[in-house]
This record gives sequence, structure tokens and C-alpha cells, in this order.
Amino acid sequence: MMNTQIDFTIAIPTYNGATRLPELLTRLQNQIHTENINWEIIIVDNNSNDDTAKIIQNYQANWPYSFPLKYIFEPKQGAGYARKRAVQEARGKYIGFLDDDNYPESTWIKNAYEFGEKYPQTGAFASQIHPQWEVEPPENFQRIAPFLAITERGNQALLYSPKSKLLPPSAGLVVRRQAWLESIPKNSILNGRIAGNTLTSEDLEMLGYMQKSGWEIWYNPAMEIYHQIPAWRLTREYLIPFFRGIGLSRYVTRMIDVKVILRPLVYILYVINDVRKILIHLWKYGLVINTDLVAACELQLYISSLMSPFYLWSHGYFKKSSS
Repeated sequence: MMNTQIDFTIAIPTYNGATRLPELLTRLQNQIHTENINWEIIIVDNNSNDDTAKIIQNYQANWPYSFPLKYIFEPKQGAGYARKRAVQEARGKYIGFLDDDNYPESTWIKNAYEFGEKYPQTGAFASQIHPQWEVEPPENFQRIAPFLAITERGNQALLYSPKSKLLPPSAGLVVRRQAWLESIPKNSILNGRIAGNTLTSEDLEMLGYMQKSGWEIWYNPAMEIYHQIPAWRLTREYLIPFFRGIGLSRYVTRMIDVKVILRPLVYILYVINDVRKILIHLWKYGLVINTDLVAACELQLYISSLMSPFYLWSHGYFKKSSS
């Protein structure tokens, strides 16, 4: 059989996703206008202990579609490791990352492929991500909603400027495989949240390296997905450690495009700005921190951002990245 060129790989990193994957696979089976696109699906099981493997094996045993469904087990836990494994296994020119709770519109693959072909300098491009709340969030939740991979930036394509220090989440992100291979170091510092380690932002580290290498990062609103957000993700018990992890990771993402010789100066400027944010926030919300969850999350983010380099150094993350 001739080895057919693959245009597009759907990569699905999953941990204990047995109950969520069937709906996602149904959405992918129902993609339209893909007749001229050769594509594949790769499930990367990131050390699950539920029935994920069995679920995928059952699908594979009765898979009538022309696009293949592959299953890969990645024992090294962390979303960063799962994505790297997906890139190793992928054959597509483009790799579209969907989490197991990201449900795409029926034209998602078509719109993603066409965008990549239209903009050859694009290293990665992000989806428009709509929330599907299990319970309604607090009224002021929009202040922190983007941190939960909610990206609604209008209906016009937008280029992320390196000066803005703003980058999209990995949910619904499509990367050009060439850009990844040319830009992403073998040993990164951030690899995703696991038990006992709340560090996150591994996706922003990856995009930072890509942008530093000269590739463009875009927002493509024509690629629409729906992010399922259960009630437990709106609790204080989940959100405070979540924002702590984002803050503690920030020194890495802040310094990617800063020359080594300038980092001490830039770090001092960030310290001044973080302290300013903390003081202003306490002045505005200090009396309601214990009752206003959004304000508490924001304060945790600012304090953890200030602590980030000390935490990373004391826990040996800089040594791990250079080994």
C-alpha cells in the first residue's frame, strides 16, 4: 500500500478521559468538507488508570472511516510530555491539539487546514473557545475566564504580537509540525500539572519558543470549539492552587525572549510591577478577599508570579531543563 501524505493530525492528550472521549470522537466522525484533506487521529493516553485504553480499542475494532484512529500510551505524566509524544507520532503537516473536553464544530478541521495554507508564516493558530458551564460562574468571573482556556476575541483573525506578552491556550491549538521541530527545545522546564506539582503554562512556554524563532501565532475565530467546564473547576479548592501554579510558572514564560545579560534588569522591573499589582489589589479588594473568589484568584496569581524564580530555583527546575 502506498504511504499516503498526511495533511492533518488530530492529537488528543487524555488522562482518565473514558467518559469524555466518546463525544469528542463523535464530533470528529461528523467533520464535513474534509474530502480533500488526508487526516488522522492520535489518542495519547497520559498514564490513565480508567478504561481509556479499552474504550479506544473498542472503537478501533469497529472503525469504518478512511482516517485512522491510533492509540499511544505515554507513561510520563504531564500534558507537556503527552504533546511531545503526539508530535513524535504525528505524520501530519499540521497537528491540531484537542483536549478530551474540547468539542469542535463540524467545520473545525476544514477551517484549520485552510488557515494554515493561507498563512505560511504561521507556526501556530488558536481556536475561538466558548465555555459550556455546568453551573453559572460568578458575575465577575470574566476577569479570570481566559485562564480557563476561554478565548472569545471577536470574529476577525488576529496576530499575537510578541510585545503584548499574550499567547493563546493549547486547547484547540493547531501547530505547524515544521515550526515545532525547528523551535521547541528537547528539554523544557514546564511539563504540565500532575499530582503534587501545580506548575502549568507548558503550552505558553512552547509558543514562546516558537514566536522567538520568528513564527507567527494567530487567533482564527473560524475554528470554534466548546470547552466543557464542570462545577468543580469553579470551586476555591480547585482555582486557588490552579492560579498558584500559573503564577509560579511565570518566570519561565516571561524570560524566553529576553537575552540572558538583560534578565536581571528585566526581572527587577517585573518585581516592581508585581509588587505594585499586589498593593493596588489589596487596596481595592482587601476587605473581600475571603468572600470574593475572583479577587482571591487574582491576588494568588500576583503573589505567585513574584515568588516564581525562587520557587523554580529551589525546586531544581532550572537544573532539570539543562540536563
